[in-house]
Amino acid sequence: MTDASLVPGQQHTRGALPFNQVDVFSTDRLYGNPVAVVHDSASLTDHQMAAFARWTNLSETTFLLPPTDPAADYRVRIFTPTEELPFAGHPTLGSAHAWLEAGGSPQNEDSVVQECAAGLVRVRRSEVLAFEAPPLRRHEPADADSIARIAAALRLPPAEIQSAYWVVNGPKWVAALLKDADTVLGVEPDFAAMDGLEIGIVGRYPAGSDCDVEVRGFVGGSQGFEDPVTGSLNAGIAQWLIPGGQLPSSYVASQGTVLGCRGRVHVRFDEGRTWVGGATNTVVRGSVELD
Repeated sequence: MTDASLVPGQQHTRGALPFNQVDVFSTDRLYGNPVAVVHDSASLTDHQMAAFARWTNLSETTFLLPPTDPAADYRVRIFTPTEELPFAGHPTLGSAHAWLEAGGSPQNEDSVVQECAAGLVRVRRSEVLAFEAPPLRRHEPADADSIARIAAALRLPPAEIQSAYWVVNGPKWVAALLKDADTVLGVEPDFAAMDGLEIGIVGRYPAGSDCDVEVRGFVGGSQGFEDPVTGSLNAGIAQWLIPGGQLPSSYVASQGTVLGCRGRVHVRFDEGRTWVGGATNTVVRGSVELD
């Protein structure tokens, strides 16, 4: 098994680590969601990782390390600008892409096994990389008080929310099903009113459209933001709505439209497993000095 974090043939000085920035969930470069990936990160401290993630100011920055579980091909730590996450979707696909592109050799030809704080996550290698959604850590209907808070944060009457469900798998998403994709696209959220909530919304497109649903993901607070394209949220939505028949077993989600992105998330429920995939493209290659 190749060292999971070294970039073959790339020269770098002491203290400089190989680095990629990968665009995830769009076939068109610069229209997906970027993730920063630092290779060969075993020498870095928690403080250095957190500081670099804060400095990149991307939704997530990842650090590749040798695995501690013999079943894994590599280990990853995932940081937002403010915290470390046990799992996140687009960083999983971006990290797997960067690891493979750097010459990583998985134990199984058809998939890569990532070790993260949430456990082992399998990434299938097919037309696009697709991760197997980990089990939800919290999965239950949102209560009336939570729905009222969600409605206020979305500036919608509570009756506009058809149903809402906690779909926590790393990020603490609560997802709301709205009437249709146009309603999703028209939402103008009040980030301050979210008061720490991470809210995902989803609505169906008419039959025959290019995509099946429109998804948006909001992280609340004084520095609140809308995430361009979100693997963890799409995984949670699929695990919530496919079993109940509200979404088909295979579909394509559009996300990032309001932000000028063209995210496309490919979702498939297959033999009891939910797979979430999309295109991955390296945009930046180089090195970083964190000492």
